[in-house]
Amino acid sequence: MPQPIKHDLLFPSEKEIDALFSAMRGKHIAVVGDLMLDKYIWGAVTRISPEAPVPIVHVANESECLGGAANVSNNLHHLGATAIPIGVVGEDLNGDHLIKLAQEAGFRTDGIIRDAARPTTVKSRVIAHNQHVVRVDREDGRDIEAAVARRIIAFLESIANDLDAIIIEDYNKGLLTAGLIESIIALAKQRDIPVTVDPKFSNFMAYKDVTVMKPNRKEIEEALAIKIEDETSLHAAAQKLKERLACANALITLGEKGMFLLDDRDRQTTIPTVARRVHDVSGAGDTVIATLTLALAAGSPVVEAAYLANHAAGVVVGEIGAVPITPEDLKQALLSTGASA
Repeated sequence: MPQPIKHDLLFPSEKEIDALFSAMRGKHIAVVGDLMLDKYIWGAVTRISPEAPVPIVHVANESECLGGAANVSNNLHHLGATAIPIGVVGEDLNGDHLIKLAQEAGFRTDGIIRDAARPTTVKSRVIAHNQHVVRVDREDGRDIEAAVARRIIAFLESIANDLDAIIIEDYNKGLLTAGLIESIIALAKQRDIPVTVDPKFSNFMAYKDVTVMKPNRKEIEEALAIKIEDETSLHAAAQKLKERLACANALITLGEKGMFLLDDRDRQTTIPTVARRVHDVSGAGDTVIATLTLALAAGSPVVEAAYLANHAAGVVVGEIGAVPITPEDLKQALLSTGASA
């Protein structure tokens, strides 16, 4: 097996970084996936409950932000793209809040379908002293109705001529059925639109013939029944993924160990993590797929796009909550790690 290339220096100048960010601006990216509302309850723990061995959190404040596919869209928007989230929310107050947050962020919401048959997916996190105490999920993971899937495809068809890429963001909350996935990929191939996928286990094998498949280590191990223990088994997993799904590029995220890329010419690249501190990994995968896809849409080679996405993830894991990446923060991260001469 050939030795992986380790990339530490891909952007030789600040000027080249600026040129890429300029090329990113205005790209139209559709994000089809599970939309969520993230809620945060911030407080402090002063004692243990006398009723059970659990902490008592005194609430200081509460906040809401965009989660799931909506957070992917928010990352794209902050990087200068025209983000178009496509998914479902309930006919409920949480759905109202999600749409309002999206509108306030400045991206279009006509691809968000209200579905009275299901609640808006909500993740509520209790944070005390900058540490997660507990997470409470409210969701209905049943598959969407066929009529809703048809509306999603109809909307995607109506905007397809303007799209530079499609992201499929699967959190296994019922939106992405096997049939809908097949229809999205078929439409993209017909229009020659790149498709990147952030998968989950349930529909993993439905994502055939896409531009980039981006599972994490656990997801690929479960889907392919393979154990990743070293670089040899990592390469074997990526190769098996490409063979089984006929994807052009396989990008496996490895948490604190960075990323592994097997590209469309079967060249392998290891990209070490650049995170200097890790406070919260929630939302990091959203930032990776958003940055990766936007860089590809702007004309970057896949290894450069993955390198950029790795730096973006290194920034957002240093924050608490699903914080979107910005060009300013990403540029600073690139420069501070010696990416620029």
